Amino acid sequence: MAIPMRVGMTETPPLPKAQGAMHTPRPLNFPDLHPMSLFQDLQFRGIVKQVTDPELEQTLAAGPVTLYVGFDPTADSLHVGSLLPLLTLRRFQRAGHKVIALVGGATGLIGDPSFKAQERALLDEAQLQRNLEGISKVIRRVLSFEGENAAVVVNNFDWFKGVSYLQFLRDIGKHFTVNHMIAKESVRARLEDREHGISYTEFSYMLLQAYDFYRLHKDRGCVLQVGGSDQWGNITAGIELTRRMEAAEGRAQPKMFGLTHPLVMKADGTKFGKTEQGTVWLDPKRTSPYRLYQFFIQTADADVSTYLRYFTFLSQEEIGALEAALASEPEKRAAQQALAREVTRIVHGDDEVARAEAATQALFGTSIRDLDEATLLDVMSDAPSTEKPKTALESYALIDALVDTGLCSSKGAARKDIAAGGVYVNNERVNDVAATIKSADLIGGAHVVLRKGKKNYHLLRFA
Repeated sequence: MAIPMRVGMTETPPLPKAQGAMHTPRPLNFPDLHPMSLFQDLQFRGIVKQVTDPELEQTLAAGPVTLYVGFDPTADSLHVGSLLPLLTLRRFQRAGHKVIALVGGATGLIGDPSFKAQERALLDEAQLQRNLEGISKVIRRVLSFEGENAAVVVNNFDWFKGVSYLQFLRDIGKHFTVNHMIAKESVRARLEDREHGISYTEFSYMLLQAYDFYRLHKDRGCVLQVGGSDQWGNITAGIELTRRMEAAEGRAQPKMFGLTHPLVMKADGTKFGKTEQGTVWLDPKRTSPYRLYQFFIQTADADVSTYLRYFTFLSQEEIGALEAALASEPEKRAAQQALAREVTRIVHGDDEVARAEAATQALFGTSIRDLDEATLLDVMSDAPSTEKPKTALESYALIDALVDTGLCSSKGAARKDIAAGGVYVNNERVNDVAATIKSADLIGGAHVVLRKGKKNYHLLRFA
């Protein structure tokens, strides 16, 4: 059986063997390689979908502002679909602005109905707490929590836990009309769905998120909310609520802003962030750094330019050079390699980039013998496997192994393939039809990698 993800990886230059697994975040204070302002850079990258006020560009250029992005804890890790808002926060932080990552301990109990076909399953408090802890760890690996503009993680449960239902209706609900709320596209779409509709619980979500913006403005001076284009209604509701509550308390209406980015999609219209194995996560326990690297290596030519803009901090000139290489020598996949390298570095650090690239190279060379057992199993997780007792070693003929694993249909076919030079044991060609699998062939004390041709792999496990 072929392993599809390895295509095009033979061009990766060799890297030194990684010496440790500690994550070292890329420093945030290195100089930009181009003179564009932050807003111009966001526009170049296609990140600006909508803004609530055209003065935002001038406001950002005038000095540091405080902004936030919200992350609902629907799982115990963020996934690659969360990378764009998370990296947008990092771009603002690099430009000197103060960033807040809000984790929805309160809103996560409700679930955002925006453009969802049906209501989310409600989380119990124990699972919610695990999810909050998990996504906070991911956020802390990507943002900087040191220096004058250190990032802050806040939990909106901290302010909602003290708000009674009556207080919420009196102080917050009175500032919204139902007419205004159902006019929001995200809500209207659910109202028009007669089969599922929208519950009062989810209908209230907009008010909760709007109150988040108000509290962050009041408590931390936050004036900008960033989110996906599906959050436009919630963002504008937050701006309006803040203005009304500030006016009700006798203060001047503040200048507030919202910015949305596009939802990440593939050029063919299919969903970004999904593979045959499922969702691609940013927590290494759920998706290994090698798997994350491989996910981006497989990016289609039609998508790679967009993703280089969204998910890397490469300059306009560097991206332009990669696009030129993509046009002239697409088979070398230099753009995909740069994309995979940069994303893995941002999320997991330089050591894991080295490990991922070394593991990829090992798949095509005899250095596969140098992989530890965990890395080998990760690299070969898509390959079929067969288990044999260790007592079979020494007398286990390679011809029998090829038939047992299904790499060859018969012993006669196995002999022909071996004699023709098309069979490999641990990526070393074997021409001897009388060869056997030996203890010396074991990787990690228990495994042998068989290959027929260029891509047909099979993992033998000796228990």
